[in-house]
Amino acid sequence: MKTSLNLPDELVKEAMQLTDVKTKTKVIVLALQELIKKNKVADLKSYKGAFDLNLDIDTLRNRNARPD
Repeated sequence: MKTSLNLPDELVKEAMQLTDVKTKTKVIVLALQELIKKNKVADLKSYKGAFDLNLDIDTLRNRNARPD
Protein backbone atom coordinates (compact mmCIF):
# COMPACT_ATOMS: atom_id res chain seq x y z
CA MET A 1 0.00 0.00 0.00
CA LYS A 2 1.41 3.34 -0.97
CA THR A 3 0.90 6.03 1.66
CA SER A 4 2.14 9.57 2.10
CA LEU A 5 3.21 10.49 5.62
CA ASN A 6 4.62 13.56 7.30
CA LEU A 7 7.26 12.17 9.65
CA PRO A 8 9.90 14.07 11.61
CA ASP A 9 13.17 13.65 9.68
CA GLU A 10 15.29 13.38 12.82
CA LEU A 11 13.06 10.65 14.25
CA VAL A 12 13.31 8.56 11.08
CA LYS A 13 17.08 9.12 10.81
CA GLU A 14 17.62 8.11 14.44
CA ALA A 15 15.50 4.98 14.00
CA MET A 16 17.48 4.06 10.88
CA GLN A 17 20.79 4.53 12.70
CA LEU A 18 19.73 2.58 15.78
CA THR A 19 18.39 -0.36 13.79
CA ASP A 20 20.97 -0.25 11.00
CA VAL A 21 18.10 -0.32 8.51
CA LYS A 22 18.93 1.33 5.20
CA THR A 23 15.53 2.49 3.91
CA LYS A 24 12.72 4.57 5.38
CA THR A 25 10.14 2.01 4.28
CA LYS A 26 11.94 -0.84 6.03
CA VAL A 27 12.42 1.11 9.25
CA ILE A 28 8.72 2.04 9.34
CA VAL A 29 7.69 -1.57 8.66
CA LEU A 30 10.04 -2.72 11.44
CA ALA A 31 8.58 -0.12 13.82
CA LEU A 32 5.04 -1.28 13.05
CA GLN A 33 6.00 -4.94 13.55
CA GLU A 34 7.61 -4.12 16.89
CA LEU A 35 4.58 -2.09 18.00
CA ILE A 36 2.26 -4.99 17.15
CA LYS A 37 4.52 -7.49 18.93
CA LYS A 38 4.73 -5.27 22.01
CA ASN A 39 0.95 -4.99 22.22
CA LYS A 40 0.42 -8.73 21.72
CA VAL A 41 2.88 -9.48 24.53
CA ALA A 42 1.09 -6.98 26.78
CA ASP A 43 -2.22 -8.68 25.99
CA LEU A 44 -0.75 -12.09 26.86
CA LYS A 45 0.66 -10.74 30.12
CA SER A 46 -2.85 -9.73 31.18
CA TYR A 47 -3.67 -13.46 31.38
CA LYS A 48 -0.83 -14.16 33.85
CA GLY A 49 -2.23 -16.21 36.69
CA ALA A 50 -5.66 -16.47 35.08
CA PHE A 51 -5.26 -20.14 34.19
CA ASP A 52 -4.18 -23.06 36.33
CA LEU A 53 -2.62 -25.47 33.86
CA ASN A 54 -1.61 -27.90 36.62
CA LEU A 55 1.65 -28.73 34.86
CA ASP A 56 4.46 -30.71 36.41
CA ILE A 57 7.88 -29.65 35.10
CA ASP A 58 9.40 -33.11 35.63
CA THR A 59 6.62 -34.74 33.61
CA LEU A 60 7.07 -32.19 30.83
CA ARG A 61 10.81 -32.74 30.70
CA ASN A 62 10.35 -36.50 30.37
CA ARG A 63 7.41 -36.46 27.97
CA ASN A 64 9.54 -37.71 25.07
CA ALA A 65 11.32 -40.36 27.10
CA ARG A 66 10.46 -43.92 26.12
CA PRO A 67 9.52 -46.31 28.87
CA ASP A 68 11.97 -49.18 29.41
